Amino acid sequence: MLNLRRGISSHQPTVISMGQVWVDIMMNVDDVPSPGGFAVADHPKPAIGGSYRVLEAASRMGTPTEHAGILGNGLWAHFIRQSFSDNGITHTGQDRLDEDSGFRVVLNSGQPKKTFIASYGAEAHGGPDTFAMLEPQDGDVVHISGNTLMDHTAAGVDGFLLRAGTDPTARDYSLVINPTNTLRLVNDHMLEDLVLARPIWSCNRQEATTLAERLGAPIDNSEVTIGGGLDDFMRQLCEGLGTTLRAPLVVRVGSRGAWVREPGGETVHVEGYPTKAVHTRSAGGCHTGAMCAMLADGRKLTEAVRIANAATSIAIQRNINGIPQCPDYDEAAALIAQPTAQSAR
Repeated sequence: MLNLRRGISSHQPTVISMGQVWVDIMMNVDDVPSPGGFAVADHPKPAIGGSYRVLEAASRMGTPTEHAGILGNGLWAHFIRQSFSDNGITHTGQDRLDEDSGFRVVLNSGQPKKTFIASYGAEAHGGPDTFAMLEPQDGDVVHISGNTLMDHTAAGVDGFLLRAGTDPTARDYSLVINPTNTLRLVNDHMLEDLVLARPIWSCNRQEATTLAERLGAPIDNSEVTIGGGLDDFMRQLCEGLGTTLRAPLVVRVGSRGAWVREPGGETVHVEGYPTKAVHTRSAGGCHTGAMCAMLADGRKLTEAVRIANAATSIAIQRNINGIPQCPDYDEAAALIAQPTAQSAR
């Protein structure tokens, strides 16, 4: 089926996200109030959240980007659409005129974990036909976020997965899933269909461990300590989880970079580029977006991860309201080319 919103000109491989996009309203407070309590926040800082950060990173790396999810009609949706326009992201998904896009209030009290209050909007109110018009073309990279797997829109994701089939070699595009920290809330049926589709899984260590536990993959983290044991554990985790998934697996571990395993191959450690971090929000979207962009550019998975590692290292040195800012491709390539970076490899 021809998607007329994508046009009929010659195709350039594109990163397409099926993920949800909303507005984050970030507030710094001294303490999160208890029931009946009161807290004063500094100036609220609205920013676009969800899969927007994946698309923004991919766009900054020089790859065409499309959002296939749902946008609403109202103040928050206008903010999102303007940000899409400013960053070269094309919205090709459905539009709802009867409600606005959603928002999240993010309370940061300086503790390791933040407090989130969500008001769902159009992005969460899809259905089985939400992605019926999505027809990826040759070389495209389709991104699925864990945030899209827990509400009504999940039915549309499931429908797309069934069309995608269970044989990655029969597809002329790539599937990438980053499950986020919501993985434990995804129902068994949805998780089973995801596993059967055999996408590229991009996780942090916590997400990968949760996935392994849910799937019954053999892991043993009893010997992992602050002082050591991480390398052995990561190889064990990637071997056990990768074998269970029968799919490519990328597990991110902050400044240590990422471990990569492809079906039938050895687990490879792709070193990171340690730096001083000044961000307060996750850099996972930057890493996933940069990796997707490089896959759309035709790079092998390990090379795509290496460039994503470099992009993320730069991103966490710069931030807007605590959100890492992904660099362009040339900056990431220049970091990799530095002698100190070469020796780390």
